[in-house]
Amino acid sequence: MPKPEARPRVPKPEWLKVRMPGGDRYNQLKARSRSLKLHTVCEEARCPNIGECWSGGTATFMVMGDTCTRGCRFCAVKTSRTGLPLDPDEPTNVATAIAELDLDYVVLTSVNRDDLPDEGSGHFAACIQEIHRIAPRTLVEVLTPDFSGHLPLLQKVLDAEPEVFAHNVETVPRLQRPVRDPRATWENSIAILEGAKKGRPGQLTKTSLQVGHGETEAEILEAMWLLSQSGVDFLTIGQYLQPSPVHLPVQGWVTPDSFVMLEEEGKKMGFKYVASGPLVRSSYKAGEFFIHQYIQKSRATA
Repeated sequence: MPKPEARPRVPKPEWLKVRMPGGDRYNQLKARSRSLKLHTVCEEARCPNIGECWSGGTATFMVMGDTCTRGCRFCAVKTSRTGLPLDPDEPTNVATAIAELDLDYVVLTSVNRDDLPDEGSGHFAACIQEIHRIAPRTLVEVLTPDFSGHLPLLQKVLDAEPEVFAHNVETVPRLQRPVRDPRATWENSIAILEGAKKGRPGQLTKTSLQVGHGETEAEILEAMWLLSQSGVDFLTIGQYLQPSPVHLPVQGWVTPDSFVMLEEEGKKMGFKYVASGPLVRSSYKAGEFFIHQYIQKSRATA
């Protein structure tokens, strides 16, 4: 899909500045990922929190290559009609890296793989199973594409028993088409999130919203309400940052006070946890969030 023409960037406000990444654990994770030929969405998507998360013992691994078969206009990951061949050793390599780095909580995600017969669901399942086998102490959150709304493909992933199942709606219903790939719809995303609840009793679910695409406050609150009614447990809300001049421009900066308000409103709607802030991302500091503590407490009282 052709990218839109370059547009001038809007200057970032002061509250969006972050420190340069570094530190022993950050360097260790980066080096081990390279040696095992692993991809992390932290790097591929140019996440601003990479230093903080990696230094704190959390990471998001991206499986099935670094080339996506969809072309969402906000995303920095490269795209093509077909992705890279699957690496049969990847599930073991990812699990080995996680065990060696003694990570508390990992997010396992992928590019879209519409070119594969099962859209990558089987590979997801294999990765989750290997992590549970090789690094049994690590909690696994799996962040998947929408599998084109096909629930049998979703079930393959659920049967591998991830601690958290996540799928991102990204933006409010009105802006799905201009922000996401045309094949990604609010309806498919909701079907997947609701399907995860029905497909595995007790499954914890999570999603994420970007703000700054031109949505109104009322639209954000409405989207949050719809997600709460679909049974989503955990919600993250963060500011969209334009990754390059050829991606969608930022339409507005949401203030820290507004993020606090959204978090408070989300709690009233019944979410178990809401992480809302300018630099919050879907997997931002996953291991340090309430989710990790919530799962551990639930296991202890089961």
